[in-house]
Amino acid sequence: MRLNHPAFLALLLLLPFLLWYLRQKSSGRIRFSDLSIGRQIVPSFWVRSLPALNFARFLVIGLMIFALARPQASQSREQITSEGIDIVLILDISGSMKAEDFQPDSRLHAAKTVIYDFLGDRKNDRIGLIVFAGESYTQCPLTLDYRVLGKLLLNVEIGMLEDGTAIGDALANATNRLRHSSAKSKIAILLTDGENNAGSIDPLTAAQAAKALNVKVYTIGMGKEGGAFIPYHDPIFGLQYSRNRTYVDEEMLKQIAATTDGRYFRATDNQKLAEIYKEINQLETTKIEVTEYTRYKELVAYPLIPATLLLMLEILLSNTRLRKIP
Repeated sequence: MRLNHPAFLALLLLLPFLLWYLRQKSSGRIRFSDLSIGRQIVPSFWVRSLPALNFARFLVIGLMIFALARPQASQSREQITSEGIDIVLILDISGSMKAEDFQPDSRLHAAKTVIYDFLGDRKNDRIGLIVFAGESYTQCPLTLDYRVLGKLLLNVEIGMLEDGTAIGDALANATNRLRHSSAKSKIAILLTDGENNAGSIDPLTAAQAAKALNVKVYTIGMGKEGGAFIPYHDPIFGLQYSRNRTYVDEEMLKQIAATTDGRYFRATDNQKLAEIYKEINQLETTKIEVTEYTRYKELVAYPLIPATLLLMLEILLSNTRLRKIP
């Protein structure tokens, strides 16, 4: 609540003088002979109620002054305008993502955990998810429903697609998803741990297409510097590891990022991977403009109505039951 004309409250300073005046006015007495003959006259209820008239007048004036100050209740409303960012997450789910150099979990599990946390930091952005191995698949189109997107992300598993690493196809798929976007900024975040060895589209050709459509690509190479062995299950000997290590094609990922004015990152452990997504989160911030509207509701009636009723009651009583002899 606020007062539109608070200066009128200064009139309240006159109330003590008014109270003093009313007491002086009502202090007059008419002396008369004592007819009680030794008995004390007990004043009636109405006689004892005479001071209430002065109090009523005092209260009426106070309420009137408060009404002159124009009390108002404010009702605020915010209109949020945001320059949203459309983001497509591209996740490698090839067999090499089983590598366990991101202890205590596999590369895929570590990636899903970090990406899930990344979703919690975004606001007002449409985000989609593309997974790829030997082929590319849209796991979730661009959406603002992060809860559904998070569930689809956690359901991603190795083996959903034919094995391989079709980086070019995945990037082309992401670019196609962003082709009709009207967002201020269009972003693709490509995470892979291998080399392009499948698909029909060359990664650098896909990068050129992304650049033509103003899609910025952040590339993340996942895996330790010395590569890692891929675990597999042998029906006789149980858990085994392949003899060949898997390596990241850093040169290609750097060229993709440079072509699209993005950046390349290398994640060698869980902490570094989390830091990369946090850095991308800070680099790609959503611009939000907030316009606040305030409406005021007049509350003058709240003090004015009781003041009017009290004044009418005071006039009625002063001229009937509480009428005094002039």
